[in-house]
This record gives sequence, structure tokens and C-alpha cells, in this order.
Amino acid sequence: MICNTISWIDFHVPTHIKPTRLTGLPADVVRDLIAARKARAWSQAELGRRVGLPQVHISGIETGKVAPRFNTLLDLVRVLDYDLLLVPRPLVPAVQSLIRDQRHADGSAADDGERPLYAVDDPGDDRES
Repeated sequence: MICNTISWIDFHVPTHIKPTRLTGLPADVVRDLIAARKARAWSQAELGRRVGLPQVHISGIETGKVAPRFNTLLDLVRVLDYDLLLVPRPLVPAVQSLIRDQRHADGSAADDGERPLYAVDDPGDDRES
């Protein structure tokens, strides 16, 4: 009975589901990893030493020639003081806005011309609404 069930499952997987494998990390993830490494003034060799990888592997990840395994990516982001998390798709814009706001906490306008949806009132601002 178990063999028949396994056999049926193996042969009746929907054909519209295509397995995908990344050939490299998305460009914005690579850009953020490089920026985080450079913000700490670490070389590729130093980052590699901290996560237990050779410099050439870090270089491959940063140039898109190597797609790191999940555990490797998790090690990289955590040593750079980031984290990975799953965000429900409807909440992605809100999370992206929070990240933009955090990056521009000094009150400067965002690079892409967008402004935050909410802003903290400035107690020194005497203007009336």
C-alpha cells in the first residue's frame, strides 16, 4: 500500500510546477551585501574569514558567479548584522517603506524621490497644519 502511494505521488506531480534554481542572488541582495561589507571596512577576505569561506567564494557570490546555499547566505547576512525573513506578499510594500525610512532616518529625502507615508511631528515646528 505504501509503495503504491509513493509510486502514484512520484508520477502524478502537476506538470505546471517547474522547479527553479537561482543562478545567483538577486542584484539588490548582492548590492546590499557588498554595501554592508564595505560599511564595516571589511575586505572580501575578512568577510570570508568571519564566515569560514575563502575569499574567492565571497567574490563569486558578489559577482553572481556563485549562488550560495541557504545556510551560507544566512551566515553572511547575520555576520553583517542583517537577517532573512519571510514576509507575506501583501505586506512587502509596508516593509520596504519601513526599511527606506530607517535608511533615511536623518530626515533627508529618499534617493528615489519617494517620501514616507508617515512622519513624526517635529516638536520644534511652530507651523500650524
